[in-house]
Amino acid sequence: MTILIKKVVHNNEEKDILIKGNKISKIADNIEEETEHQIDGKNMVALPPFINAHTHAAMTLMRGYADDLLLDDWLQNKIWPFEAKLTENDVFWGTKLACLEMIKSGTTFFNDMYWHYHGTARAVEEMGIRAAVSAVFIDGFDKEKAKQQIRLNEQLYHETKRYSERINFALGPHAIYTVSEESLIWAKEFSEENNIMIHIHISETQNEVEDCIQKHGKRPIEYLQDIGLLSSNVLAAHVIWVNEREMQILKEYNVKIAHNPTSNMKLCSGFFPYKELKKFGLSIALGTDGCASNNNLDMLEEMKIAALLHKIKSNDTTIMSANEAYKMATKDGAKIFNLNCEEIKEGALADFILVDLNDVNLVPNHNLISNMVYSANRSCIDTVICDGKILMQDGKVEGEEEIIAKVSEVVKDLM
Repeated sequence: MTILIKKVVHNNEEKDILIKGNKISKIADNIEEETEHQIDGKNMVALPPFINAHTHAAMTLMRGYADDLLLDDWLQNKIWPFEAKLTENDVFWGTKLACLEMIKSGTTFFNDMYWHYHGTARAVEEMGIRAAVSAVFIDGFDKEKAKQQIRLNEQLYHETKRYSERINFALGPHAIYTVSEESLIWAKEFSEENNIMIHIHISETQNEVEDCIQKHGKRPIEYLQDIGLLSSNVLAAHVIWVNEREMQILKEYNVKIAHNPTSNMKLCSGFFPYKELKKFGLSIALGTDGCASNNNLDMLEEMKIAALLHKIKSNDTTIMSANEAYKMATKDGAKIFNLNCEEIKEGALADFILVDLNDVNLVPNHNLISNMVYSANRSCIDTVICDGKILMQDGKVEGEEEIIAKVSEVVKDLM
């Protein structure tokens, strides 16, 4: 496919952008070339897409289902019983809804961990965006269940080759309190052998840390260091209850971090130590977590909440500037997942968004990045391009009505 975008703002200048296949072929003035599609970019700016570093996509099915509950009640009486009823078809439609929501808010990649792996992968394939997909690995410290989980993940790793390059297999050991040491060591070895990312929740709650100390005589990150799990292939979600020694360990192993401010506030998990982690120069990206604890997948909203949260927590208006929050939601995430879309330049993947500069939330435009973080919402996103294909134009996504109708049917059957 070839696409020509005319007279769009790029790096503060009006340019034309030519896309051939899934790459940006040329950025220049007045490109004259026959293409299959042409987009009038007047009064629009081309920006890198948002990268959602941690979520559970199909939890869109639980949006608004179990709010304002204590964590144990939320998990044991609402979330886990609901998830026990899910089928692959349910996860497929829940993930399609998630992809729709992400596309409409400018996200072209998400890092997912959930049940019914192929339900997620098929939905991503159909919707045209990118994802790192992992099957939740929980063995409950049961040796037979551990063997089953290992066999399943080895099988899924090979089966993922049936999908396009937009879908990457990842390992998803849930957490140290749900996965045995033996399984974590297997994950580490399988990751090393095949250069696969490990996506894991770490130090999300104070109880997790206290239980780890009681069980192993050390804190979670120290424990994971001792068993050899930590590496540059590890993406750690949350990382709230960590001390300075653990931060140093994370830096030593170049562990990547996904910060999920909205979910952490909603579940009262604690405050992410951004100011302290920043001193160590760690790679940090933003995530939404799942809709059951957010309740949306809007990275525009996540940026604003992150910036405001850390200002009030530190009583410092300079902490997490708009530029920092925006970078975490775009470029930093793209670098962590090796996406080659952190900049809109010739040779990069054709994954980017067109933002309407005349949207009421962006006027006046004293500072575009500040506007994107503090005042923009999804109405500003006009066009989304991923892998050289137009996924949304004029705010419209093909098949939107069918997805919404089908999800309503699926949820009715689950209740």
